Amino acid sequence: MNQPAIRILVVDDEPAIRRALRPPLMELGFQITEASRGEEALLALRAAPCDAVLLDMNMPGIGGMETLRRIRAIAPRLPVLMLTVRDQEEDKVQALELGADDYVTKPFSTRELIARIRSAVRRVHAPARAEDAPIDIGEVILDPVKRRVTKRNEPIKLTRKEFDILHCLMSRAGRVVTYSRLLTAVWGADFREEVEYLRTFMRQLRKKIEDDPSSPVYLLTDVYIGYRFADTQMLRDAGVIPATENDTEQ
Repeated sequence: MNQPAIRILVVDDEPAIRRALRPPLMELGFQITEASRGEEALLALRAAPCDAVLLDMNMPGIGGMETLRRIRAIAPRLPVLMLTVRDQEEDKVQALELGADDYVTKPFSTRELIARIRSAVRRVHAPARAEDAPIDIGEVILDPVKRRVTKRNEPIKLTRKEFDILHCLMSRAGRVVTYSRLLTAVWGADFREEVEYLRTFMRQLRKKIEDDPSSPVYLLTDVYIGYRFADTQMLRDAGVIPATENDTEQ
């Protein structure tokens, strides 16, 4: 059965970007609404619902950050992906801390963009999971109650902090968790600047989780931003687990 088309609001002041996005997204069945400024985007959201927003970070008027703040005030769960340029690491972190679901760096591939959109929409519509329920992603299962982790049904021995890091990342699978947010969640606010400390733990964690720690497929780095644990679709795209019929149809 065909799924309803994903409705996307594309917000970018560059007409060339909007023109470039329109044909591939429409060809794949996405419904597109466009806005060139944040003010227009907020009016469009109030006029008609959508499933995701692609929001340029640098725009005239109220700009991308303020637009994100206002979107979060009226639609807390609406997936918002920021369109950024390569050298805006601090802005990316700020956007994620303000509630952006993800970011895509210009120039971007259409394939990557579509994968990020679909991943964000899936997360919002996924059934709610109890906080103490096991998290099963690919070949890794984490049980927060028993504080137990297995891979291919074999137990993995983790320290308390390693487990807490992994739990934080797996519970947000597919989403980047900034260094400061991860450090605060596991160690507390006083440690939010201790990035090298965190990197040491991540190196040890990869040795225990990954088949090849030098080429990770589960524990991924967003350079200068943070870490993310791959979600199921990312693992399928990487060939770690088999694709499904739905994947081949999309």
